[in-house]
Amino acid sequence: MSHAHESNISRIWKVFFLLSAVTIVEVALGIVKPESLHMTNFLGMNLLNWIFITLTIYKAYYIVWAFMHMEGETTALRRAVVWTVIFLIIYLVFILLVEANYIYGVFKNSTIKWNF
Repeated sequence: MSHAHESNISRIWKVFFLLSAVTIVEVALGIVKPESLHMTNFLGMNLLNWIFITLTIYKAYYIVWAFMHMEGETTALRRAVVWTVIFLIIYLVFILLVEANYIYGVFKNSTIKWNF
């Protein structure tokens, strides 16, 4: 049995350009900071931060998908890995937002001054 070697050069370039494009969008948004996104609040945080979080999760998912070869695995294994990570990321974002809001409230409504 002969197994032909398949070149992955085009796949590597596709992954490179996709991740580069997402990173360029993130950097451009971070530099420009459009006021329509930066000054619009959604669920306790500005829209620009939500875009950053979403793009970062997308990049992380695509890195796992491409470089850990998850597209070739069974559906159950893919779901077990991806859903666990997505749940943990959503949980982490929730905890960060709740705690940050609490700390902001403590400093806003008390005599303690912002010293950091």
